[in-house]
Amino acid sequence: MPDPTALLAFIDALPDPHIVCDAGYRIVHANRAYLDRFGDGRDVRGRFCYEVSHHYPRPCNRCGESCPLSDSLVSGKRERVVHLHHTPRGEEYVDIALTPIPGDDGGYRYFVERMSPLAAGRDIQGDSLIGRSPAFRHMLERLARVAPSDETVLLQGASGTGKELVAKALHAASRRAEKPFVTVDCTGLPENLIDSELFGHEKGAFTGAVLRQTGLVEAANGGTLFLDEIGDMPLAMQSKLLRLLETGTYRRLGSTEWRRADVRIVSATHHLLARRVEEGRFRADLYYRLSTFPLYLPPLSERREDIPLLAEALLARSHPDCRFSPAALARLTSHAFPGNIRELRNIATRCCLLSGNGLIDEALIEEALSSAPGPRRDSDTPPPPTTGLKRSEQARALGISERTLYRRLKQAAQP
Repeated sequence: MPDPTALLAFIDALPDPHIVCDAGYRIVHANRAYLDRFGDGRDVRGRFCYEVSHHYPRPCNRCGESCPLSDSLVSGKRERVVHLHHTPRGEEYVDIALTPIPGDDGGYRYFVERMSPLAAGRDIQGDSLIGRSPAFRHMLERLARVAPSDETVLLQGASGTGKELVAKALHAASRRAEKPFVTVDCTGLPENLIDSELFGHEKGAFTGAVLRQTGLVEAANGGTLFLDEIGDMPLAMQSKLLRLLETGTYRRLGSTEWRRADVRIVSATHHLLARRVEEGRFRADLYYRLSTFPLYLPPLSERREDIPLLAEALLARSHPDCRFSPAALARLTSHAFPGNIRELRNIATRCCLLSGNGLIDEALIEEALSSAPGPRRDSDTPPPPTTGLKRSEQARALGISERTLYRRLKQAAQP
């Protein structure tokens, strides 16, 4: 194996936080960058890595988490994992890359861990990605892998799961972080204007075009273009978007000049795009270009242990004078939240407005839930009966969109 003295001197010279552990999980060395960021200047040598990083009494893999060191002992290879690490500023997500160092006996004597603070887990414009659940951590770990690249990402998840916030996190953790982040709402643009909005137009391109206009693609040059609800984009525009993805070129409306755009495309939808492809409502070639890296955002029903964290964070951000009682948090955790984080935010706001002293108790939660629009969907309440048709089939039979059908169902359920 390498000379231990030379190895430790090399680690000391690195600008990123590094520690060296032995096969028994004890820290034998930590460089200055680690001590400054995670150790508050205190010496951690001789302590167990899981004790320092997570305050666990035993290795991470025996506390319900993945452990790169134990994985490396089995695989003999480099391992990576995203962990929630204790710091002097509180808990912080870090991307850990562990490299085993072979010993003279054929085994592994040392393990070097590099810890990179995860930009995607930090506050972004006053918001942050918050969670501890396995489903959330899996999503965040995949986000950390794809963020530094320029690959297209397709965010898939139900309405209210925070797709735009995740898109901003992808941008913040990319090499384009200092460049523009531009959002296009594909549901809010009329079909006859979306071409002009995306690619811009020349003066006189159509009636009312009295000036040349820069499109959103050009505005996002060098940065990230976020196409929200891409499943609702008209077919006529999908072919032009496909050309942009394949060639990096586009034309302003009314121009014959091809222009180049350096943008990363991140798209999002609550639709199952594969099904829309089968129905002929979405181009298959565009679907495959957009979904180079699909990223699933779990609903709150799959991450119930995160509900108290999210609820208290929402209060701290917008209503710092309010607080939940333990019983209120327990009641929130039992709620199904079909509207996901958006619904949780509304309930927190409603409770603060109803509270007279800033304390939100279980009774106040019940009152806020009973005044919520739409059918009750608590975990102990069965969903309303259906006709046996899927919602998309119901909408087609009525000749309306799925979103319109959903809105009408909510209106009909109100007293």
